[in-house]
Amino acid sequence: MAKKEIVYDVTKHVLVPKHSKLSDKDTAEMLKLYNISSRELPKILVTDPVIQHLNVKEGDVIKIQRETQTAGATVFYRRVASA
Repeated sequence: MAKKEIVYDVTKHVLVPKHSKLSDKDTAEMLKLYNISSRELPKILVTDPVIQHLNVKEGDVIKIQRETQTAGATVFYRRVASA
């Protein structure tokens, strides 16, 4: 008996913040602004379901925008890694 695959778009879930891939130019500007290298960013796995639709590769930078009632809009950055 074949196992059915459940397909669900996790980006539509209310608790999942907006994820977007930064362009090379935007990545360079962000790294310069914070005076860091991309290796200093926290990782997000290339296999993470939330970024599957972004067509990412290892080394890309993901911008995560979270909205909260207390802090308002906050932005986080993650570097795509294989492990």
